[in-house]
Amino acid sequence: MAGNGLGAVFRVPEFRVLWAAELFSIAGDQLARVALAVLVYGRTGSALWAAVAYALTFLPALLGGVLLSGLADRYRRREVMIVADVARAVLVAAMAIPDLPLWALCALLVVVVLLGSPHTAAQLALYPEVLRGELYERGLAVRQITSQAAQLVGFATGGLLVAAVSSGVALLGNAVSFALSAVVVRIGVADRAAPVPVHESDHAVGGLRGVAAGLVEIATDRRRRALVVLAWLVGWYVVPEALAAPYADGLGAGPAVVGLLMAADPLGSVLGAWLFVRFVPAATRTRLIGVLAVAAGVPLALCILRPGVPLTLLLWAASGMLSTAYLLQTQASFVRATPDGGRGRAIGVAASGIIAAQGAAVLLGGLLSDATDPATAVACAGVLGAVLSAGGAVAWHRADPGVDADAEAEAAVLNRG
Repeated sequence: MAGNGLGAVFRVPEFRVLWAAELFSIAGDQLARVALAVLVYGRTGSALWAAVAYALTFLPALLGGVLLSGLADRYRRREVMIVADVARAVLVAAMAIPDLPLWALCALLVVVVLLGSPHTAAQLALYPEVLRGELYERGLAVRQITSQAAQLVGFATGGLLVAAVSSGVALLGNAVSFALSAVVVRIGVADRAAPVPVHESDHAVGGLRGVAAGLVEIATDRRRRALVVLAWLVGWYVVPEALAAPYADGLGAGPAVVGLLMAADPLGSVLGAWLFVRFVPAATRTRLIGVLAVAAGVPLALCILRPGVPLTLLLWAASGMLSTAYLLQTQASFVRATPDGGRGRAIGVAASGIIAAQGAAVLLGGLLSDATDPATAVACAGVLGAVLSAGGAVAWHRADPGVDADAEAEAAVLNRG
């Protein structure tokens, strides 16, 4: 692998372990989502209940990110990941019990999703310690590429696997994936001490008080405030995916095109992550955050012209490529600007804001689509995203970010190699 390629991160043993553990979990999660949809619909015959079960694989992450991510700052992060994985393995295995009441199934699912928040916060807080300098951005890019690819493959093959075995066996497969994740993390990740709190009282602050403290810290820091606002605005750029079905219907296309439209954004994300980190110099990336955030809305705005399917696919993929590129650098700069002792909580608050922003944007996009038409709604989402991002870009520029010195040094070493 070339020294200046994305593959350089795989030379770091701990990254290989964290990457493999997450890949196991993602593959199992996608299989479980399909299995749950099939299981719940098969029991109830209700599309509403199937949709509720699917939504429960996402929505509790909002609450978990707000209330539980601070655990990654109070305890050793490796142990937080292991405990969360073991607990999720047990709970998902329990979900596979035949004839388990529907309310119990949903309750277990909520807890499983909640436990994912401290696990993810601990994992992401470890990345800057495992990957130094510019390797950190490369690690985030690899994580984005593989997670998107795993989701695509998981959805594509999940139905076939569930049909070949059963929903219960598929859920047991997800439980095994969590157990494997715990094992590889225990074996391959160093046992670091718990983070030193930024303030003496930090470890004593939890729950809503901890969330409020985290929000105040972000709001009073010009750099992190601008970065988190830009990250939350990415919600406008997921509206097309939510409107894929009515958009395709407006073009007179069938279900096959719906799948292609929904795949356009993740495919663009994979390409954007690779191109941005592979070819854009480290010293330039932070300066492009605002420009790329605004540019991501332009392809969607062009949907007002009601292009055909091929051009729409290109526009949506281009938006996904640009939005992923700016979001990657936004996340990297945000984490670098956050002291290690409060990193888990800050990551949780920021991630929860992204989920909430996406939900709000999708809701508004759906309302606008009903009032007008899907193409107009997608175009408006692009315009609003670009205009609001322009304000965020100005705030980021005024914060006078500067390039991370450690990233420059690491880039110089890698380029010489």
